[in-house]
Amino acid sequence: MKQIEILALVDDDDTFVFITQRIIEQTNHVKEIKVFNNGLDALNYLKDNLNNNYQLPEVIFLDLSMPIMDGWQFLDEFTSLKTEKTEKILIYICSSSISPHDITKAKEISSVTDFIIKPVTKDKLAEIVMAL
Repeated sequence: MKQIEILALVDDDDTFVFITQRIIEQTNHVKEIKVFNNGLDALNYLKDNLNNNYQLPEVIFLDLSMPIMDGWQFLDEFTSLKTEKTEKILIYICSSSISPHDITKAKEISSVTDFIIKPVTKDKLAEIVMAL
């Protein structure tokens, strides 16, 4: 089973971030977790590190509802970054939205691997990380 070097959590919910970090750490499958409270910070980080493979996350857990730049805006910008390096990044949307429109829209975006409805259970989170 492959170890994930970097996983990015893009979410403004401190409780979700705290719990998710602890669960991921317990799997021992992720070396580093980077946390961004909004899509703009995450996007700027990606842009700043496009030429540094070792700093790019392999997986992003992305919330849709955040201040400054929400998940949809992040995905629009991320898609326009399209490079060989960004195409390898797996994006999981973690949202409290149960809107069929949001789920369908997310699944139509090729960069999105899956749509996970919050609250995410410890087992589901561990299952995702262990399967990567």
